Amino acid sequence: MLESLLIENFKNSAGSTQDIHLSYQLFGRKPAEAPVILVNHALTGNSLVTGKNGWWKDLIGNNKCIDLDKFCILAFNIPGNGIKGTEDQYFENYREFRLKDIARVQAIALEKLKINSLFAIIGGSIGGALAWELAVLKPELAEHVIPIASDYKSTDWLVANCRIQDHILNNSSNPVHDARMHAMTFYRTPQSLAHKFGGKRNMGNQVFEVENWLLHHGEKLKNRFTLSSYKLLNHLLMTIDISNGTGKYLDSASRVKGDIHIVTVNSDLFFLAEENWNTYVELSLLKNNISIHEINSIHGHDAFLIETDQLNRFLNPIFRQTGTKYKSDFSTRGRNFQIV
Repeated sequence: MLESLLIENFKNSAGSTQDIHLSYQLFGRKPAEAPVILVNHALTGNSLVTGKNGWWKDLIGNNKCIDLDKFCILAFNIPGNGIKGTEDQYFENYREFRLKDIARVQAIALEKLKINSLFAIIGGSIGGALAWELAVLKPELAEHVIPIASDYKSTDWLVANCRIQDHILNNSSNPVHDARMHAMTFYRTPQSLAHKFGGKRNMGNQVFEVENWLLHHGEKLKNRFTLSSYKLLNHLLMTIDISNGTGKYLDSASRVKGDIHIVTVNSDLFFLAEENWNTYVELSLLKNNISIHEINSIHGHDAFLIETDQLNRFLNPIFRQTGTKYKSDFSTRGRNFQIV
């Protein structure tokens, strides 16, 4: 069931103040009865993370890697992602927001929900970047921080691709459709498309099947996602910066108290594996409790949604760490949790 919170007079990074309507869903056990896992969605995702239509149902569910019988799953919608259709709040002033603002919104919401500690923060793509932002904002909040196919900064390559997306979204006569077609080319890889289509053409009109596939994805997103939502989420991708403008990413990341488990994709053309490996090597000199896993796939960025067997294998050891120790001191965690 979709629930909501009102966060009044929220001041964003540009200094503008407005009320934020934040929607969310809870799955599994109640927050007061079990460890809580915060799941952050990707650009076109939402809070429906499990169940028949859940976008991460292969990872989250009864007797799955993240077991609903053992955990409470909390999933916020990034404000303005359009999950409630015309009733939702849209941000025409989307360029005033940074991803850190969304992390601050989540922190305030956790306080309102009286959730003072998390067993884990996990997310893929922009959801993983948001996990980084929240973990740095609240270094003692989570025992485990799991950013998947993401980064703690916006690289030049990422900004370049998102700037093209922004240009399409603001200039095309069919913006969501056309931007999605462009996005699919860097969510996958040349090898992935060759494996899927093999240069085949439609027998009737000799159009390449890959063309029809791109058109299908453009039309599919156009029918379920709003232009305002796409503009906001794409813009937020260009504002990932745990250093808050200082460029001292490692110093910021090293303040996170919980275990950090980076999951990268060897063929990712969006959040490059090389960047994640560099982060792991350099951060491991400052922080002992950090690990990295690499998904081996031809499918590029989308592999975090496709290669669920590999992802489950990496994450199972983390989410089996529930027992009497955690339950015994559950109520004492997060005493230093404060909103700043």
